[in-house]
Amino acid sequence: MLPKGYTLLISDKTNKNRLPKAAGFSVTVVLTFIFLFFAFRNVDLAKSFYLISRSSLLVILFYVIVFLFSHYARAVRWKYMLLSVKKDLSNYHLFGSVMVGYGVNCVIPRLGELYRGLFLGRWENISRTTVIGTIVIERIIDITFFIFASLISVSIYSGNLYSEIVWLKPSLVIGFALILIMVIGLIVLIKNQKKFSNVIVRFAGKISSNFAEKVAVIFETLINGLSSIRSFKVIFMILFWSVIILALYALNALVGFYMLGMHSFGEVNFITAWVVMTVSSFGVLIPTPGGTGSYHIISIFALTQLFQFDYEISAAYAILTHFISYLVFVLFTLFIIYSVNKQRTQKGLQKENFFSVFNPNSDTK
Repeated sequence: MLPKGYTLLISDKTNKNRLPKAAGFSVTVVLTFIFLFFAFRNVDLAKSFYLISRSSLLVILFYVIVFLFSHYARAVRWKYMLLSVKKDLSNYHLFGSVMVGYGVNCVIPRLGELYRGLFLGRWENISRTTVIGTIVIERIIDITFFIFASLISVSIYSGNLYSEIVWLKPSLVIGFALILIMVIGLIVLIKNQKKFSNVIVRFAGKISSNFAEKVAVIFETLINGLSSIRSFKVIFMILFWSVIILALYALNALVGFYMLGMHSFGEVNFITAWVVMTVSSFGVLIPTPGGTGSYHIISIFALTQLFQFDYEISAAYAILTHFISYLVFVLFTLFIIYSVNKQRTQKGLQKENFFSVFNPNSDTK
């Protein structure tokens, strides 16, 4: 039996570790409610929900299909990033882990990126650290294309988008600067892998030799993930699918307009959809659960201020599109984990859940 004071010490440390996590989650919840308040304070929600009730079920089905295909395209692009790791990756596992990642983000922002790598690594029996390294690269590509998509919006919008959205230009400049810094940092890291590895292992060795060996393996597999994109063909296909993803996102926004019959309230076309898609994406970047609140306020702003739709139809669009995406992500997360576990059980493999994937077993392959 442990001494009473020692037990109390462990308890205190555990509580101290939980405090920052609880505080961080509380901040995201508070942000969500603040954004929701300002998004809907001038909206007649009864009218918005009435407009939603009149939505076309057939168009909603088409919206879900396009939505799912846009994320399947993301899975296909990811497959090219992982070709140097494993050539015969299951498309279902890739798509499933993408959906699981977004599903987790609907509850705890940014944690989904970690779970996405953990589940795919375990399902495909490959290094999860390497997989997470490719996700870092993917995020850099996403932000880069998002910046270019925003610049396209500036050029195709009928007015001056920079004057309409005063924070847009500074945001793009900051985003471009961050991408440049990250790219340079990754190049330096990859080019000087041995030097960085020696420094990291030396510090880890002060704790224990076993720990140093594990750190060395983790660092090497992470670098392998970061440097996995090597051939011209792979680079071309990644760029190709990145363009397809953006086009599908814009098509999804356009279909969203027709779900609610917004063509009866104002002009809707692919240009409108592209601009709304890029502007509303800023809301998803803000760390609230599933972009709740932040997506709503920026989508409503884009529709009312840039294209002169009234607040009620704009709010209906934000509510319906966000609800569909949220529901699809959560339901697919649960279904995919269930179905993959069923397949694994039939093969005599261990089931995986949100806790077991953190088990470090077989992570050094």
